[in-house]
Amino acid sequence: MKLITPQELESWKKSGKEFQLIDVRESYEIVNSTMGGYSIPMETVPARLDEIRTDIPVIIHCQSGRRSEAVAHWIENKKEYQNIHSLQGGIVAWLEYTSAKKAQS
Repeated sequence: MKLITPQELESWKKSGKEFQLIDVRESYEIVNSTMGGYSIPMETVPARLDEIRTDIPVIIHCQSGRRSEAVAHWIENKKEYQNIHSLQGGIVAWLEYTSAKKAQS
């Protein structure tokens, strides 16, 4: 499992790099903030592994990064994926990063 920073994620988005973004938070959390990722709540990941792509990088995120790191490790060990990333600091870090960039503009 690799970590990806908000800055790296923004770079991937800007460059048009293809990746799958998966949000492992609960639906009630997504209502408050979203990055537009595909929702697979943490407890449903084992039953929904076939929805996680193997042909492109996958970025998993949650609120703070702890759940996404655990899920990413589990997926790598279970399915032997080589393309799994966890968003460092989760959506909190992403929102802080994007807010700081807007303030600088």
